[in-house]
Amino acid sequence: MAAAKARADVVVTGEYEMGMQDQAFLGPESGLAVPAEDGGVDLYIATQWLHADLRQIAPVLGLPEDKVRMTLSGVGGAFGGREDLSMQAHACLLALRTGRPVKIVYNRFESFFGHVHRHPAKLAYEHGATRDGTLLYMTCRIVLDGGAYASSSPAVVGNAASLSAGPYEIPHVRVEALALYTNNPPCGAMRGFGAVQACFAYEAQMDRLAAALEMDPVEFRRRNAMSQGSVMPTGQVVDAPAPVAELLRRVKAMPLPPDRQWESAGGAPDVRALPGGLSNTTHGEGVVRGIGYAVGIKNVGFSEGFDDYSTARVRLETTGGEAVATVHTAMAEVGQGGVTVHTQIARTELGVARVVLHPADTRVGSAGSTSASRQTYVTGGAVRRACEKAREEVLERGRARFGTYHPAWATAELLLEDGKVVTDGGEVLADLVDVLGDEAVEAEVEWRHRPTEPFDPHTGQGFGHVQYSFAAHRAVVEVDTELGLVKVVELACAQDVGKALNPLSVTGQIQGGTTQGLGLAVMEEIVVDPATAKVRNPSFTDYLIPTILDTPAIPVDILELADTHAPYGLRGVGEAPTLSSTPAVVAAVRQATGLALTRVPVRPEHLTGT
Repeated sequence: MAAAKARADVVVTGEYEMGMQDQAFLGPESGLAVPAEDGGVDLYIATQWLHADLRQIAPVLGLPEDKVRMTLSGVGGAFGGREDLSMQAHACLLALRTGRPVKIVYNRFESFFGHVHRHPAKLAYEHGATRDGTLLYMTCRIVLDGGAYASSSPAVVGNAASLSAGPYEIPHVRVEALALYTNNPPCGAMRGFGAVQACFAYEAQMDRLAAALEMDPVEFRRRNAMSQGSVMPTGQVVDAPAPVAELLRRVKAMPLPPDRQWESAGGAPDVRALPGGLSNTTHGEGVVRGIGYAVGIKNVGFSEGFDDYSTARVRLETTGGEAVATVHTAMAEVGQGGVTVHTQIARTELGVARVVLHPADTRVGSAGSTSASRQTYVTGGAVRRACEKAREEVLERGRARFGTYHPAWATAELLLEDGKVVTDGGEVLADLVDVLGDEAVEAEVEWRHRPTEPFDPHTGQGFGHVQYSFAAHRAVVEVDTELGLVKVVELACAQDVGKALNPLSVTGQIQGGTTQGLGLAVMEEIVVDPATAKVRNPSFTDYLIPTILDTPAIPVDILELADTHAPYGLRGVGEAPTLSSTPAVVAAVRQATGLALTRVPVRPEHLTGT
């Protein structure tokens, strides 16, 4: 490290801060507990991980796990805020005590206190580079405010540390990351999970380095971008496509929105397109435009040796004269579109038109948490493998029944398509209904991705993450420099998704994550009274989130470079756009104002000095 510092022509240091963000899901915590005749209880609950809840609730109730039956109810968003228990045990205890069904629903005030939030952070970074723009070293110290309880803070620290250098090749790295217990509200999982805090800081550093070297900020990033074969600071080789430079190129090449688009044809400004919007605070005086870029790296799936698996049960049978597939998993559908993808997978692998999704419950094995961008990868992988096993059994049954009538049963590659058994050349051998007869085929599997390993506690080295995802953003903003108001005009994104199983859903995930990052950049923060540690704004009146009037156009460029280690070559999608959208917006505001802006969210007083 000392030798690298001595070689550096430019050294940039910076201290950065991030406020506490709320997941701001629409549906508050809620559940219905119904006592059962066998002395157990049936719980209908909004959660992110049924089986993790079960493992905690059963000991509280003094019941074996098979007496606590959990079924997923409609979940109005999650973003990490439902990974910890809220009212599950209370509802069950009351139901067992009274012998009556008990329903608990938090109001919004209670919800703000009833779930964890994103860790506030303070980050100190130092980078050194040569005159030609090559990064030589990085040091950083990341301090996360964990609040009164640990929750998932250890894993958040692991992500913040292992991803702290960003998607760049830096030969010498020293990182210190920690979370502290404080008297503040507890913090835990939220979309981006430690990588969001780091990305805000290292991307600000990239802009400062580019400015010190008088280089274009995108070109500086591209010059240092990692690629397939790059080595992470943890020693892990990135053995799948890592198109960081290409994503930056694509997002920069996207057409820019027209200048002064708030000017109407008649010359009078359209106040809705100005900073401040319908509040009619300005007619264009003092409004300047800025453009900013950022790119981030996020892990997919659980890491550091965690046994990350999912279970799927698939049943294929004849119903009403047609072949019908039933897919049963414990996956929590929280708006990510997993139910659609699982239906697509079953139709593709089994060649049936009709797929029934069994309600998610604990009568099937665990699907893990709907978090870490993992469900399409892991539970999708489990559904695919269960379908493959069911298909293999169907074909074996067909060979036994019809193999003597056609040699292709024994010699050809056989597929299930459009409710029929066909050869790979398209010849129809039998109807699937005839092969099944009155006997159903059922397959259940536990599916795991390739294993990870814990980071070495002394060196920080190890194959800690199963997969990485990448996204880049370009933000175009207009700032009223007199009033300190920001209007995000456009927030373009380019992201590699490996394989878009459902392009519409993928685009929605990218736009949703981008909007959440926008909120963190310019408006979202839980304000905690430093004297009492109480939340001062526990409502959507006082905790501001982007509305339709705040959300800009979000054009998306989807790149599909298959990861050969993943089912269908896919990558997890949902978290990566949350990382780079925040620093891109702040970079654009910096360019417009010339201010350093080292804290998010950026508030009007930060822009006007008041």
